[in-house]
Amino acid sequence: MTDSPSSDTPGDGPPAPQPWFPPADLGAASPPPPPPGSAPPPPGQPGYTQPGYGQPGHGQPGYGYPGAWQQGYGPPPPPGPGPRYGDSAPKPGVIPLRPLGLGEILDGSFATIRRNPKATLGIAAIIMTISAVITSSLAVSLVSLPSPGQNLSSQQAAHLLGQIFADALPVLGVTVLLTIIVQAVLAGLLAPIIAREVSGQRISAGDAWRVAAPRLPRVLLATVLVVLAGLGPLLLLGLILLIGFAAGAPPVIYAAIGVPGFFVAVVLSIWFSTMFSLVTPVVVLERERPGAALARSWRLVRRSFWRVFGIILLAGLIVAVASAILQLPFSFLSTLFGGARGFSAGTVIAVIGTIAAGTVTRPISAAVTVLLYVDMRMRKEGLDLALRTAAGDGPLADSDFAAAWQPPRAGQPAAAAPAGAPPPAPPTAAGAPPPW
Repeated sequence: MTDSPSSDTPGDGPPAPQPWFPPADLGAASPPPPPPGSAPPPPGQPGYTQPGYGQPGHGQPGYGYPGAWQQGYGPPPPPGPGPRYGDSAPKPGVIPLRPLGLGEILDGSFATIRRNPKATLGIAAIIMTISAVITSSLAVSLVSLPSPGQNLSSQQAAHLLGQIFADALPVLGVTVLLTIIVQAVLAGLLAPIIAREVSGQRISAGDAWRVAAPRLPRVLLATVLVVLAGLGPLLLLGLILLIGFAAGAPPVIYAAIGVPGFFVAVVLSIWFSTMFSLVTPVVVLERERPGAALARSWRLVRRSFWRVFGIILLAGLIVAVASAILQLPFSFLSTLFGGARGFSAGTVIAVIGTIAAGTVTRPISAAVTVLLYVDMRMRKEGLDLALRTAAGDGPLADSDFAAAWQPPRAGQPAAAAPAGAPPPAPPTAAGAPPPW
């Protein structure tokens, strides 16, 4: 009679299964590892675990995805903290291909100018020169100022002040409208440049003109529609007050309607202007008609109003402060040479200062508008995945690059990850998509 070999004594038969003990650094609650070649247990069965966002190993390829190890994504990753959201996002150009933060949008705007100054600053210089010449000519021809040292009576001074105000009001309106149009045209011409820079490619000012010039009439029409939408509440309030004046309404009616109506009209004007702020890149990059571009911008900005409004406002303040600082020496020289009175040396110096300041600063706000559009599409439509695929294929022809920027149509799924890529990991608690 032969004794059976014990579990710890070598013998001829297969060894008995040994009890599994978790490693010391993983804790006693960790389940035993699955045998090689077997799938993880399904949800609800003993041994199934689902890692939370902050647990070790989350966010690494193959971790937390049932069957991921058997789908060719590589061996199981070692335990440890996963990468922060977006740390591994490729950055072929001026921005990382993922939802952007406020600093990344501003940095991308400056980086676009640094990487391609000939195209960005060259286009801005041409547009700002045309705009400055038009506004200066109107101001010189319409606004007449008294000559220095001229003595005027109080009645003559009041009459002259009213005349200057009446002459300056049309000039101010034309200047504001021209500023809005110049900003829209500049954003339209810079949109192809920035779109290429996002993918790590570069085009010249001539190539950008050939892409955007056929769509400039649509850009102008869409801009006029945006201006009308922004001024619509104020114009409606003015029409109501004019009707009340014609009907002989008492002053208390004007106060009851005009004061609260003015604040409501201003709020509505800001709201409409923000909701339609992405019209220009939509027209140029997606080749939409003006009416469809307004609806498209509304859908992109919806539920992100405060974020878009805050970034546009901040960019506008940065541009205004920088422009004022750049114009200081030119203003001093203009005053030294007689001021902006008639076609004098002071007027020429003031115009040069306006062109120089606008050339440097206006591309920043235009680039912010385009990058906001890119960010909204990456957040809502997965544009970053399509751009990753396009960037991985190398330089694309114009037709292929334009197709990469087309939005998903009705019934068409959003952009999918490239073939063979691991499934994307949800963001960790410490690295969620930036709200700004």
